[in-house]
Amino acid sequence: MNTFTDSALTAFQLITSFDAGLWAIAGRSLGVSATACLIACILGIALGAFLGVSRFSGRGLVLTLLNTFLALPSVVVGLVIYLLLSRTGPLGFLGWLFQFKAMVLAQVVLVVPVAAALSRQVVEDAEAAHGEQWRSLGAGNAIRCILLAWNERFALLTVVVACFGRAISEVGAVMIVGGNIEGFTRVMTTAIALETSKGDLPLALALGIVLLAIVGVLNVLLALFRQWQDRHQQTGQNSLRGWVA
Repeated sequence: MNTFTDSALTAFQLITSFDAGLWAIAGRSLGVSATACLIACILGIALGAFLGVSRFSGRGLVLTLLNTFLALPSVVVGLVIYLLLSRTGPLGFLGWLFQFKAMVLAQVVLVVPVAAALSRQVVEDAEAAHGEQWRSLGAGNAIRCILLAWNERFALLTVVVACFGRAISEVGAVMIVGGNIEGFTRVMTTAIALETSKGDLPLALALGIVLLAIVGVLNVLLALFRQWQDRHQQTGQNSLRGWVA
């Protein structure tokens, strides 16, 4: 057998035997990324909804900056947050460096532009289709943000899943601000980088498989939910037609 086959077999053994070290790292990754995704989606979707319905001077510049931040290198984010949170930095008094909170903060900074940009497009399309109706009823920007976001809530679920995928797959920033400390701040992506450099390919491959499986399961659940929602709406429409007939 070759190196890949040996590594793959050992990786599946680690997964199926519920290796404590592997699943501890996976659980820590889920905790960091889920927390960051929740905070980032609240902030990003709110900002995206506002930009989707609002028209103001300088909006084009804001959108350009937002789209630029989509390509912001994670290592740059990690470096800036490291400098801010370091002992001599302006936020050093928080004592967050090399802790869970710093890793969450780094992922929030990276994910907010993704949530804002994607949700802005969703809400702006909804505004073009239904905004005039709400404006005719006297709804201001804030009310339209809420109504349109709620009306497009299932489309925004896709945004949430995309944001979670961006968070959990990030490596550069969390390695810089978290320190990749074993048993404390080591997550799947940083562990994969470390174990590969050490030559522990089975563990790195096992972590990669788990990472892909988590994101894959979320996308399958989202697809099933959307199918259920479509069937539910179709059933409701058929019932209404039958009642009217």
